[in-house]
Amino acid sequence: METRVQPPVAAALRLCLHALLLGLLALAAVQAVSDDAPRAGAVVVVAGVMAAAYAAGALAPSVQPRTRAGALWLAVLGALWLVLLALSPDALWLAFPLYFLQLHLLPIRWSLPAVVVTAAAAITSFLLHGEAVTPGTFIGPLLGAAVAVATVLGYDALFRESERRRELIEELVSTRAELAEAERTAGTLAERERLAREIHDTLAQGLSSIQLLLRAAERTLPEDAPAAAHVRRAREAAQDNLAEARRFVRALTPPDLENGSLTAALERLSARTTTPALTVQFAVSGTPVELPTPYEVALLRTAQSALANTVQHASARRAEITLSFMDTSVALDVVDDGHGFADDSAARKGSATGGFGLPAMRSRARSLGGTLSVESAPGQGTAVALTLPLPLPDARTGQDAA
Repeated sequence: METRVQPPVAAALRLCLHALLLGLLALAAVQAVSDDAPRAGAVVVVAGVMAAAYAAGALAPSVQPRTRAGALWLAVLGALWLVLLALSPDALWLAFPLYFLQLHLLPIRWSLPAVVVTAAAAITSFLLHGEAVTPGTFIGPLLGAAVAVATVLGYDALFRESERRRELIEELVSTRAELAEAERTAGTLAERERLAREIHDTLAQGLSSIQLLLRAAERTLPEDAPAAAHVRRAREAAQDNLAEARRFVRALTPPDLENGSLTAALERLSARTTTPALTVQFAVSGTPVELPTPYEVALLRTAQSALANTVQHASARRAEITLSFMDTSVALDVVDDGHGFADDSAARKGSATGGFGLPAMRSRARSLGGTLSVESAPGQGTAVALTLPLPLPDARTGQDAA
């Protein structure tokens, strides 16, 4: 007989049950022989057969709780016990370990009736053997049955509670590991963005300015001027180093922009954010133009922040993202039909817990010479609009990957 778990306490209880049942069988056999009972031989034989049947079932792997093999084994033991009970009144005490076996192997809807029948059989055998009837005749088997039921049901309740606690602990450990990994990932991405901005604002901008100045100087110099060749080589060196800086920045751009354009990244963001409770739509207005990477990063991050606030705080059912390309600027509008707010302090406070916020959006806008406006009112939704001036064509060429 196998149990569901094998902790030391369960193993010790199982060994005690084995010892109790086999000891009571031996006691019944020895008592019959010592009392020179008329059917002592039959008692010894039946006790031996029952002991062998019990040992065979206890060692059989197929005997498991709530299985047909377990029920069949109990039926064999019960039949042998009834025979032994008819031969000797001392077999009465075997009812106690049988209670535990029935409660362990049978479903609760069958084990309780089996315990009641076993207790009734024990009391009946005591009366049939002509023993003196006392209150203990009835109380003993019934009290033993009650103790067995309370013990087994209490152990099962403790086991289930222990399993729930174990699963909860495993879930908490797993969640903690996921949170730690998410924090590491967020920190890595934030540092990559910071480095990309630093390279763009320092090295790439400086190299771009040097290239433009050298190009202007090259145009003003006569072709046969001795310095013309040096100026050209310096401009080419600046151009090569600017291309290297672009590659660095491109490697540090957000993953959503690595595999496609800003438009594709915003489409994927809309699809990911759409749920049964919130529909997010994306649209493009005007003729798309190639934007420098800092512009794309700012527009994408602003859309992510605004949508995160919509999901976490607005209780909206619909949101729209619009990317507009105009002659001298590019604009991003994120509008939802949520409950809105009276001023941006509530949004700033709520969004701070999720890592997003209006201050971060405004900072991005200011760093690129743009503006961020927020319009909201209680019950009227929220509209976030980011407008960035388009860089000059020459500057755009020098920043397209920065």
